Amino acid sequence: MARRIKFFDTTLRDGEQTPGVNLNLQEKLEIALALERLGIDYIEAGFAIASEGDFEAIRGIAGALKTTSVVSLSRALEKDIDRAWEAIKDAVSPRIHTFLATSDIHMKYKLKMTEQQVLENSAKAVAHAKKYVNDVQFSPEDATRTRPEFLYKVLEGVIKAGATCLNIPDTVGYTNPAEYTNFIKGIMENVRGIENVDISVHCHNDLGLAVANSAAAAVVGANQIEGCINGIGERGGNAAIEELVMLFNTRKDYYNFTHNIDSTKINRTSKLVSSMTGIYVQPHKPIVGANAFAHESGIHQHGVMQERSTYEIMTPESVGLSSNTMVLGKLSGKHAFVSRLEELGVNLKTNDEINAVFGKFKALADRKKEVLDEDILALVDYTNDKIAKKYELVSFQISSGNRIINTSTIQLKVDDEIITKASTGDGPINASFKAISEICGYDNLKLVDYTIRAVTGGHDALGEVNVKIENDGKSYIGRGISTDILESSILAFLSAVNRIV
Repeated sequence: MARRIKFFDTTLRDGEQTPGVNLNLQEKLEIALALERLGIDYIEAGFAIASEGDFEAIRGIAGALKTTSVVSLSRALEKDIDRAWEAIKDAVSPRIHTFLATSDIHMKYKLKMTEQQVLENSAKAVAHAKKYVNDVQFSPEDATRTRPEFLYKVLEGVIKAGATCLNIPDTVGYTNPAEYTNFIKGIMENVRGIENVDISVHCHNDLGLAVANSAAAAVVGANQIEGCINGIGERGGNAAIEELVMLFNTRKDYYNFTHNIDSTKINRTSKLVSSMTGIYVQPHKPIVGANAFAHESGIHQHGVMQERSTYEIMTPESVGLSSNTMVLGKLSGKHAFVSRLEELGVNLKTNDEINAVFGKFKALADRKKEVLDEDILALVDYTNDKIAKKYELVSFQISSGNRIINTSTIQLKVDDEIITKASTGDGPINASFKAISEICGYDNLKLVDYTIRAVTGGHDALGEVNVKIENDGKSYIGRGISTDILESSILAFLSAVNRIV
């Protein structure tokens, strides 16, 4: 009989710890709603005590989701657990996730605690969380580098205190599949009461083994897997949920599991996370990379044309890549456009949102002969950016060349006033950024990262620019799209500046 695997998504907590990622409340809510539509069982919405922003985001998500369990992380401290409960108490199925390190290196250098103190504090934390919720998850941080005999004692203690789920994290991505399966087996064979709780795994990808380790653990009994969309997260990232889902779907002969994930929503969810975090997947990434279903070799192309299964072990449609050939252009009506949005899994709630995106679509269609699915998704994500826009672009004019002084004249609407500034720089983009900084009154902005990509191919491709800037030690991400890459750059820089406000 097939065994059910639960998926625990931590994109909004561990994923947001990716350097340079800083999501606002609305962006977190959009991602959480997409994860619920995907079929995720548990969403770790953040670390409630970390900041007021995290707390408000968790509380907002807890109140908005209808079916998915909302989780807040907390240290093994009463104040953390109290704050976590305040954040998730409106959730349809709240869970508190508390943790305490158990490895010798962490106890000695980070916690400065004895074994007895760790035993007592972990059980005490779970008991305190149990006062608020029935569902309590406990994680022994750095479990895979913990002495098994001591780990068994800790796990038995938290089970007695009321834990319902034990997460066994490979916190630094140190283990390998053979070691991890033996480690999980040891826990199942030596921890009293283990049969009454769920066993979860949280694998980091420092050595590239997060997906392999997670799948191996599931085979020997783990029934919850933690990970992030696109595998983002601290250092080398986490197990990529989309890879695990398609591994289980494709190799049902080996992985006899069921799950709640709608794989046709994978592509849309991946693109949403990419656009909102500013972290794009590499082209060769499994499942969601641009080349995942591309075939360049003549032998491969011939094989696929004759029979797709020769070189495709899964179909593009299974992850939400459409085979629809309907082309949208400037003569396309609103009905056809809305129908295409629905096919792409886009869930716009109001007429105002639909009209805003449709307006952008018509403007793009005037400049681009064929508007492709990727263009539409990019427009949706960009148009639905809910950041309040104190600074809005009115116009720009650029004079650039290799034998003249590069000059940019920018005109912005600032509240109800139109302000114009001209600036020179080392290239048109640098000159534009300097002019914007002058208008906005920021003289210490630092451009940390600038990335550019074509959303689709062709000479009229929609260009997407992401920038990361620093102001007073804090990072802000901005994004802009246009068929004019200079305009994309200006819009991206303005988006980041508006986030400062």
